[in-house]
Amino acid sequence: MIPNLIAGITAPPAKSVSGGTLTSDATYFYRTFTSSSNLTVSNGSLSVDLLVIAGGGGGGGEAGGGGGAGGLLYLSSQTLTSQTYTVTVGSGGAGGTSSNRGTSGVNSQFGSLTAAVGGGGGGCQTGTPGGISGGSGGGGSYNGNAGGSGTSGQGFAGGTGATAAGSAGGGGGASAVGGNGQDSIPRVAGNGGAGSNSYSSWASATTTGVSGYYAGGGGGGTNGSIAASTGGAGGGGNGRNNAGSGGTAGTANTGGGGGGGSEASYINGFAGGSGLVIVRYLKTAV
Repeated sequence: MIPNLIAGITAPPAKSVSGGTLTSDATYFYRTFTSSSNLTVSNGSLSVDLLVIAGGGGGGGEAGGGGGAGGLLYLSSQTLTSQTYTVTVGSGGAGGTSSNRGTSGVNSQFGSLTAAVGGGGGGCQTGTPGGISGGSGGGGSYNGNAGGSGTSGQGFAGGTGATAAGSAGGGGGASAVGGNGQDSIPRVAGNGGAGSNSYSSWASATTTGVSGYYAGGGGGGTNGSIAASTGGAGGGGNGRNNAGSGGTAGTANTGGGGGGGSEASYINGFAGGSGLVIVRYLKTAV
């Protein structure tokens, strides 16, 4: 008997999925998108879990706040029908130059589902000092300026800048608010808020994230020559100090916020990291 024929009836074609970079673990297939593209489902519906991370915000210039992490959105048991879905991976925001805030990151989205919101840019000392709201909020610059707010279910607020000294707040992360700038000696800037390690199994299977974390906030900048701040776990960039120490961009495809700039010769903030979209489904489903 021909295997595909039972009583003269042809078996339906096997379900198939295409798009992204395919990896797997013992239970699931994963399709990872590090740039915008499409995912196509053929020959029937498919239940999937989605991890959608937006681009991180850029750090502010001139003792600027750290950039907020891109919003992290998890959706379980989503039914996909036989069609092609648009996958949008948001870019990170640019770091602020001179007296400018950092630019917010760009949203990431799967199909028509709710978007993960781009991280807010960090505030700037002599420009607009408050952090921008976003997936996670950007840190505020000094003189007690507040960080931007985060989006409920996607990230946390940025930290507040010191009230007198030129130390900015850190950007918010996916699991924690950004640190506040400190007035007490040593006048350190706020560290970036920690990202999330709730999806470490996804990170392991797809070789993404940073040590199992995604979406860390950027560290704030300072006008002092003290040690630079650190970015939050999950790709947040470090802030910079006046001696030119520290200062890094958010890690690509983590949604990490960029570090804030200092004063003097090292004024510019750093860019946020781009986002990421991962689609997961059971091996037994195809």
